[in-house]
Amino acid sequence: MTRVTRRTFGLGIATGLAVGALARPARAETRTLRIGYQKIGAFALLKPTGKLEEVLKPLGYDVNWVQFPSGPPLLEALNAGAIDIGHGGESPPIFAQAASSNFLYIGHEPAAPEAEAILVPKESPLKSVAELKGRKVALNKGSNVHYLLVRALEKAGLRYDDIDIAFLAPADGRAAFEKGAVDAWVIWEPFRAAAEVAVGARTLADGTGLVANHEFFFSTKSFAAGGGKPVIDAVLAQSKAVYLKAAQDIDGTAETFSRSAGIPKEAFRLSLQRKSLDVLPITHEIVVQQQKIADVFHGLGLIPKPIRIADAVDKSAA
Repeated sequence: MTRVTRRTFGLGIATGLAVGALARPARAETRTLRIGYQKIGAFALLKPTGKLEEVLKPLGYDVNWVQFPSGPPLLEALNAGAIDIGHGGESPPIFAQAASSNFLYIGHEPAAPEAEAILVPKESPLKSVAELKGRKVALNKGSNVHYLLVRALEKAGLRYDDIDIAFLAPADGRAAFEKGAVDAWVIWEPFRAAAEVAVGARTLADGTGLVANHEFFFSTKSFAAGGGKPVIDAVLAQSKAVYLKAAQDIDGTAETFSRSAGIPKEAFRLSLQRKSLDVLPITHEIVVQQQKIADVFHGLGLIPKPIRIADAVDKSAA
């Protein structure tokens, strides 16, 4: 019998361990998907379910949710590479693309023209948009309602510079509106419905016949090009699923949004009646609509240079 020495035996174990280590696949490193979201919307509904984390785990991802107060700062973060995926309205990406084009449109929600409006106080003598000439109007710069105001003024025969504009975030706009510091407030849902319920705000005009008012989903170009497409597809699929479920329970959805945003449930119930909850792919028609907004904003000097929306769309998407 061949004699095995302690030294030989130890060497055999060491060699065996080394070979075994080489044979086993290295443990995949978990990557973090950074999602920018706001207090309402598909991501606000998806976040508490944990469903996205469950779906992305086999793909090697966990999720970090980053909250933003509105679309403009969210798009700034996307352009800066601070988040990978985000959700916002139709005007913020136009301003963002004029500054730096580091993002792609990856999906959109159905048009919701009734989900934004020009409001005046209940006792205001103003009865039409044309009467806003020389008046002070508040809005959030770079938000969806910026384009609504432009189109409403155009229809009323007014120029953009015929009014005195005060750029105010929603909370500040509401405060100025209630104090009478501004004559009108251009705002989106659910802030519109909240003002209607709380102080009886009247609508001079909503987006009907003027704007589409789409919400969009975005990704950075680097994330999409770096193998992120399966993750993007999963995010959109889960967003669509949570929206379809929410549409079947408007009362429960209003309650969920009310808790997260601190706005009365009654206002959210009214707000949800003014939009459709779904997630759709980017189409050529959507690109054309966005391009029209971009061209109008450039013509008014709101963005410093002309942009091509198609440059921010995956060529295979539209």
